[in-house]
Amino acid sequence: MDQSALRKLLEQVRDSQLSPEEAVTRLRHLPFEDLGFAKIDHHRPLRVGMPEVIYSEGKTPEQAAEIFVRMAERTDNVLATRANREKFDAVHGRVPDAQFHPISGCIVLRRNHEKRGDGVVAVVCAGTSDLPVAEEAALTADLMGNEVEQLCDVGVAGLHRLLSHHELLGRARVLIVCAGMEGALPSVVAGLVKAPVICVPTSVGYGASFGGLAALLGMLNSCSPNTAVVNIDNGFGAGYLASIINQL
Repeated sequence: MDQSALRKLLEQVRDSQLSPEEAVTRLRHLPFEDLGFAKIDHHRPLRVGMPEVIYSEGKTPEQAAEIFVRMAERTDNVLATRANREKFDAVHGRVPDAQFHPISGCIVLRRNHEKRGDGVVAVVCAGTSDLPVAEEAALTADLMGNEVEQLCDVGVAGLHRLLSHHELLGRARVLIVCAGMEGALPSVVAGLVKAPVICVPTSVGYGASFGGLAALLGMLNSCSPNTAVVNIDNGFGAGYLASIINQL
């Protein structure tokens, strides 16, 4: 929606030709900005509460930077996932406040630090090798306005490491648990807490882990009923879902 169309919509509301509720309904479905190679959905926050997120893999540095710049003009917080240093350099050259998190490959612009969640989102990972996925989940939940705490390297091979953090596990309103190999950690965590547990299988492990498929199947077959599973390495999806739960 260009400025003239927006002015016309506001004039209709002012002249009582259109109720505020009807105007909001129209805005929820409009507009998008057409860059030719991408169509940016600027009104996604009105519909779902979170701006569109840039999936950088497969995009050129120039494409990623252009989308990032256009979004930064319209919204306070911007997130790009699956980026690399080259794509960050292209973004940073045009948006100096953007920050790069090399472990997860996320580019973040954070200008609004308001917290809207009702509790803590705990992000737990089995091993250091799972950190890229766990960090993507944590950054997503944080950028969506949640208090986030991370717990690293507490896999089932040394269960005492997890149990020493029972206080955090007990007060978290929602937990994200990332694990590769056989994917056992989410079942253990879910058996210790009353909160929902979002399981994230990671593509970590030797050959028979089949790039995270073994962990995925293990989590889908968990005997703990307070679990749900996202796709392999989908830290973003887990962080997003955890935020929705925490802000209900």
